[in-house]
Amino acid sequence: MTIRTILVDDESLAIQGLELRLQAHEDIEIVDRCQNGREAIRSIKTHKPDLVFLDIQMPGFDGFSVVSGLMEVEPPLFVFVTAYSDHALRAIQADAVNYLMKPVDESQLADTVDRVRQRLAEKRAVEEADRLKEALAEHAPDAAADMGVDAAAGGDVQSSRFEKLINIKDRGQIFRVDVDTIERIDAAGDYMCIYTGDNTLILRETMKDLEKRLDPRRFQRIHRSTIVNLDLVKQVKPHTNGECFLVLGSGAQVKVSRSYRDVVARFVH
Repeated sequence: MTIRTILVDDESLAIQGLELRLQAHEDIEIVDRCQNGREAIRSIKTHKPDLVFLDIQMPGFDGFSVVSGLMEVEPPLFVFVTAYSDHALRAIQADAVNYLMKPVDESQLADTVDRVRQRLAEKRAVEEADRLKEALAEHAPDAAADMGVDAAAGGDVQSSRFEKLINIKDRGQIFRVDVDTIERIDAAGDYMCIYTGDNTLILRETMKDLEKRLDPRRFQRIHRSTIVNLDLVKQVKPHTNGECFLVLGSGAQVKVSRSYRDVVARFVH
């Protein structure tokens, strides 16, 4: 399956260089090239790509503004490409797959494309599971109900295997974080941005591995790269296209994508 991709950079030579390096990856299909942020937003809404390589510093409308301008649609995966190294944390917070420095290193690019493939595979698996749940609910409601009961049974037995404290090495220190205080987790490649009530920490670990350490009855994905602590959700705000926002205890608002709308169902029944 091809990965439909848009390249965004105000420098034509940068686009040409990245396009040349991407030729080594046969599943990358470049559907458009944009030279400014506003053009990028229009193109993304029109082409609905899987992936966007996005320059950060562009005149008028920078890369982060492009991400913000897509809040009302299902966004693609983003890889930030920049000549400056001081935007890494913002890239993580913006849900980037990776953060590449110019000139782009071919081995780092190959690693990034592998991460994109993994993220897209996870997304498609979730979408398939959602379609199966909907089909079961419509055509075999008894079987769907039995699945729900089976999943709940034995929950207390399993809860003891999940982490109560997580050790996070960040900024040369080791923080012992009580999982009860974790409000949400955002992923960017192999880095997790952990938000607690009074701190933000960076953990080097994949979301898949971190999920195994957290109790799924409390910590659930609401987006392909966002996990929230359901116990700290204070409000659900409906949005367009079947999406909604969760308001957390700190006041932060996080979007629930359509693919994860079943997570919200427990709050409205």
